[in-house]
Amino acid sequence: MKRVVVTDATFPSLEREEAAAKAARAAFTRASCRTAAEVAEAVRGADVAVVQFAPLTREAIAGLAPGATAIRYGVGYNNLDLQALDEFGVRAAYVPDYCTAEVADHTAAAILALLRKLFPLDRSVRAGEWRAVDVARPLPAFAETTVGFLAFGRIAQEVARRLQPFGFRLIAHDPYHVPAAGAAPAVEPVSFEDLLARADCLSLHAPATRETAGIIGAAALARMKPGACIVNSARGDLIDEAALAAALAAGRIGGAALDVFAAEPLAADSPLRLAPNTILTPHAAWYSEVAVARLQGLVADEITRALTGQPVRCAIPGTLAARTDA
Repeated sequence: MKRVVVTDATFPSLEREEAAAKAARAAFTRASCRTAAEVAEAVRGADVAVVQFAPLTREAIAGLAPGATAIRYGVGYNNLDLQALDEFGVRAAYVPDYCTAEVADHTAAAILALLRKLFPLDRSVRAGEWRAVDVARPLPAFAETTVGFLAFGRIAQEVARRLQPFGFRLIAHDPYHVPAAGAAPAVEPVSFEDLLARADCLSLHAPATRETAGIIGAAALARMKPGACIVNSARGDLIDEAALAAALAAGRIGGAALDVFAAEPLAADSPLRLAPNTILTPHAAWYSEVAVARLQGLVADEITRALTGQPVRCAIPGTLAARTDA
């Protein structure tokens, strides 16, 4: 009998996933793995391994059944060893399109809140003050404000559409995507250096790779406009968190809204917790009840494909499935 193992999941119920397994006459197991060793033990011999946040390492992948499929709950896949997946012939799928609107909404809301200084103003009132100009200064009009995007894929484009009615100037740096001429919204492609120098608010949308790890570090922060703000709803590894905290404390960077962190949950002693003018959220940008239902439904469909020999719907780029299931 084939086996489906969900290594970890934050959802109250896995009814859809279990139903998909049983419809294909496969055994279904829900585990609560946290460590690599726990994952390796749970998925040994499994035909389908579904992971959310737990690490799927080489050891775990080596123990899967021949011809197995790995499925990631979510958009990112940096908790999967992609090289090992290929070496052991394991197909890999993910769900890049279940929460595009939610992340775009969260990101746009964070940009607007930072640029309008909503949180400093709120704190000043709660402290018994009534000093709008002193607290909010400097506060340029949106029509005089430039929002920059580091990478301009699906989510960044949706953020740009949400911001366009406010009159922002929009720029983007993405070596893999050039905004089409005449496209709506109008976004100017720029170099990385120009992006840093011109953005009043920098929104990060790049994947976590060797090239992008720590790309917003001390050197990049020093090249940004004094008082500029940063929003990150992509991957925590993009930012050198100690350097950002220092730049915020020094007033070099005017504010930051961070939904993702290099290590999650955010450590109790992280300097970001004490940094001024920050909005910290617990990797929540993806969430809505609709998004959860969509995610679980798409994963259940992917389980069915894996168990019935069909091509995966969304293969992880560069992996075996992306080359063979297209």
